Amino acid sequence: MNPYLLPRFETQYDINDQEFSISGIVRPQSIDELAPSIALLKDSIDRVRGILYVNIRRLTQMNNTAFHAFSRVIIDACRARPDLKFVVITSSVVGWTTRKFGRLSGIEPNITVEEYDSEFYPGQTFLEEGGFIPILRTQTKLTWRHERTILPRHGMQPGIVMADICCGIGDFAVLVQREFEPSRIVALDHARTSLAYARNVAAEFDIKRIEYTYGDASEMLLEDDQFDLVTCRHSLQVFNNPKLILKELFRICKPGGRVYITNEKNSHCLGEPRADSIQWTYNEVAKLWAHFQMDIELGPKSRRYLIEAGFEDIRVESFMITNHDGDPQDFADVIAAWENVYAGEMATKRGDPPAFIRRFRQGFQDHIFAALHPKGYAGWPIWVASGRKPL
Repeated sequence: MNPYLLPRFETQYDINDQEFSISGIVRPQSIDELAPSIALLKDSIDRVRGILYVNIRRLTQMNNTAFHAFSRVIIDACRARPDLKFVVITSSVVGWTTRKFGRLSGIEPNITVEEYDSEFYPGQTFLEEGGFIPILRTQTKLTWRHERTILPRHGMQPGIVMADICCGIGDFAVLVQREFEPSRIVALDHARTSLAYARNVAAEFDIKRIEYTYGDASEMLLEDDQFDLVTCRHSLQVFNNPKLILKELFRICKPGGRVYITNEKNSHCLGEPRADSIQWTYNEVAKLWAHFQMDIELGPKSRRYLIEAGFEDIRVESFMITNHDGDPQDFADVIAAWENVYAGEMATKRGDPPAFIRRFRQGFQDHIFAALHPKGYAGWPIWVASGRKPL
């Protein structure tokens, strides 16, 4: 068979979730090519009760022949069975799907279209705003002095093909490119402002072999088994479903390749003097993040997550960022930025009373005091873990 005639799309029905999904590139020359998929959709409609979810989050292309064929079946079902509702799930990563399938809502009220990621990652908006960029750069500056030594123990070497998922402002990809010279880096993020900044950083350093791309880490459009090393730093702790992200990291990693993750345990941040105040505040940070469905305590849990995702040869280590890693003011600047976000917008949105916020802020201020005090010591622990995808 001519390989160009092979199907480039897939349709499935999950009876447990009552979900019919279409993924890939659907560009038939005639409706006959869709017969098995149309039959599956009709069979799904016959079996479902209440709501049928139509998942098109990974549908990258669809011509009008296919769109009208699938739409006709759904519209006819709405008229034949008014008890049945359809929810079409799209992704902002493939923007045309929301617009195109949104027209169906105007034809039949029993059809609604929901953009999957419009309300995804409940707390991440706090971290995606442009004002957080300076703190992210400073954080990478502090962690890089450790990670440049650690990375080769977790699969990093010159000439590999790697992906940096949730790349943020892209500075880690730039540092890796300069230090280790991979043959290719794909850097993906879900924040357009961060990607715009990342592209500017790459241009600033005249680095041209990093492919920055917009995408949802939980539903990536990257092919299976592509990368020797997949990195995802300080990000699983931001998502409300880290297992979903790990499943995707596993999928795009080559058999025998490794996935490298870093996460924190903020309640282990420490400082002297004024240790009690500092400890209280970082215990409260953990509770605050949990309120927004994020887990800033994920670091030591990394080994368990990697094992449960199917990885083997798990390697775990930790390191402590301190006020003695270079300029203490850098450490103090990171803490000040945390105070602004955590004791600012996040505490306000949780509805914390003024007295709590004053005490909350005091712990950050005491941590800064410890960092800048001539006899002081301030620390921030990071957990590094990697796992190998079985051959």
